[in-house]
Amino acid sequence: MAKSPAPGGSDDLPSDTQGGYQDKNFLVVCFGEMLVDFVPTVAGVSLAEAPAFKKAPGGAPANVAVGISRLGGSSAFIGKVGDDDFGYMLANILKQNNVDNSGMRFDHKARTSLAFVTLRADGEREFLFFRHPSADMLLHESELDINLIKQAKIFHYGSISLIDEPCRSAHLAAMGIARKSGCILSYDPNLRLPLWPSAEAARKGIMSVWDQADIIKISEDEITFLTGGDDPFDDHVVLKKLFHPNLKLLIVTEGSEGCRYYTKEYRGRVVGVKVTSVDTTGAGDAFVSGILSSLASDLNLIQDEKRLREALAFANACGALTVKERGAIPALPTKDAVLQFLSLHDES
Repeated sequence: MAKSPAPGGSDDLPSDTQGGYQDKNFLVVCFGEMLVDFVPTVAGVSLAEAPAFKKAPGGAPANVAVGISRLGGSSAFIGKVGDDDFGYMLANILKQNNVDNSGMRFDHKARTSLAFVTLRADGEREFLFFRHPSADMLLHESELDINLIKQAKIFHYGSISLIDEPCRSAHLAAMGIARKSGCILSYDPNLRLPLWPSAEAARKGIMSVWDQADIIKISEDEITFLTGGDDPFDDHVVLKKLFHPNLKLLIVTEGSEGCRYYTKEYRGRVVGVKVTSVDTTGAGDAFVSGILSSLASDLNLIQDEKRLREALAFANACGALTVKERGAIPALPTKDAVLQFLSLHDES
């Protein structure tokens, strides 16, 4: 076990786990949870029936950070893990993937979060979480790496870090720092209903920061949930209930069908690519990585519908490639792989 790091200090990580930037000008800082997923080695069985499990790093914000780095972008992760073997394993995985992990903190009393993920025969997932509480829930505002947040071009986050204190307050403080520094705020609610006290608490918590985001990515199921059962395919529902005045881009993902996009000036749909799905874990995170890597390089592409469509086609391909393999981080594609895939499946 590595020596215990001092909270909030420059030695928060042992020197052998420190990661570094590739390009601070295009830095995407991802905030939230990182955990260990345990995935059955056999698909289509319950947790009780699974003969064995394979451990895989997970957590949506961390997946996005790795995905951006894999695509050649610059990313950092801010979050908390346990001062345990799993926590240091996760820190090292970020470093190995060229993600700046200097914003990670280690809790001496709580363990790294674990999730058992069952893969049904159709590749969809069911979750069983172990976090009572886990370290990611215990990040304090005083532990935030403020300088790292200020260097971000895009600050990306989910909703799981909004469920419990003190992490919720740390999350809100980080958003405030990012906004004052001129960062673009990117939000993927990533609904995990079993983690919230109730459905109403989840709806209220997710919507509590809704109007602060510049970019939001949601799924069809999340539209239905957030609107109280409205038709997720109805543009009027999306525009009336979910689009807000400060929003630059709202994206609705439709799995293998592709995605829809909404801006103040225009809206449309980009068709996805059908592939044989092995495991959908991380597909949405890969999509987010794809679109954020493009936006970090040039935010102006939101003003150009043709270029935005190209960026969304790229993001669709990122998601499609990810479902062809098991696990999230192991399956996240490189830029070359995505471009090669697109050249073989050119929809235009």
